[in-house]
Amino acid sequence: MHKNTHTTLGFWNTLRKPIIVLAPMADVTDCAFREMIATYGKPDVMWTEFVSADGLFRGGYDKLKYDLIFNTKEKPLVAQFFTSNPEYMEEAGKLAVEMGFDGLDINMGCPDRSIEKQGCGSAMIKNPAKAREIIRAAQKGVDGKIPVSVKTRLGYNTDQLEEWLPELLAENPAVVTLHARTRKQMSKVPAQWERITRAVQIRDEASSGTLIFGNGDILTPEDAFAIAQKTGADGVMIGKGIFGKPWLFADLAKRKEAFLAGESFPIYEPDIETRLLRALEHTELFVRYLGDIKSFALMKKHFKAYITDFDGAKELRERLFLSADVDEVRRIIHHFIQTKEILP
Repeated sequence: MHKNTHTTLGFWNTLRKPIIVLAPMADVTDCAFREMIATYGKPDVMWTEFVSADGLFRGGYDKLKYDLIFNTKEKPLVAQFFTSNPEYMEEAGKLAVEMGFDGLDINMGCPDRSIEKQGCGSAMIKNPAKAREIIRAAQKGVDGKIPVSVKTRLGYNTDQLEEWLPELLAENPAVVTLHARTRKQMSKVPAQWERITRAVQIRDEASSGTLIFGNGDILTPEDAFAIAQKTGADGVMIGKGIFGKPWLFADLAKRKEAFLAGESFPIYEPDIETRLLRALEHTELFVRYLGDIKSFALMKKHFKAYITDFDGAKELRERLFLSADVDEVRRIIHHFIQTKEILP
């Protein structure tokens, strides 16, 4: 096995470790939310939501392209695709380069049954030969212009790290992100971070230059710094911690410096009014970019996350759940800020 070259790693080679990245989450980390995060506290790297390469290139699913729109302030940004068709993955690689993404990631970890029925997501773990073929197709598509990475799990029904990871490393991806659970475990058990330590050892034993990232149960950058230091991981992916907190990664570089120096750095926490205004701003961006494409009801999960832990939060949330459009959300939030009362 050959070591990765600087070209293979691409922009990943320019980032200070531990690299802290935002997980791709369907119907959560869309372009509106990513723009909020880019504005109020960027991680080192963000991912798009996962996108079906079959849907893009078989035709008839033009709306999928909306999952790939982005603002340049979000960069570096990685486009994530899934397919079990090498031709479509090669086309996805070409598209990622053409659209200006900084990297391409292959989803080999999603446990959704409809995804697995296509031989994609976690189902890839059961077919290492096909998984390797898909990685090669992506690499052919990007033609060395951007790095290719993989997001996956420890195994399918059982922990298969010892067999599965070497199969992936053999294709020299720039990064392998491991959700520290099996597909069968879903998120029902604590993430097994000791297996990320082992993944790093497997990588080193193979003399591979691939970066190893861990994912699971990490909610803050400080937790991420600590777990990376403990496991030897090159980076950590954070998912659920971002809900209702687009400022989660605020001052990330300074916080990383402070942690590495053994010092503390004050963590930004907005007041209630600011949180409410951010929720409104997020709603406005959602409507601007996706209002004609996605259901306004998707904002409910964000309202639930933004509006919590203060007097009147429950009532305000319930009122916002009934809102039909951004104008009503604006009235409800401004009325609460001014009067601390719920708009009738």
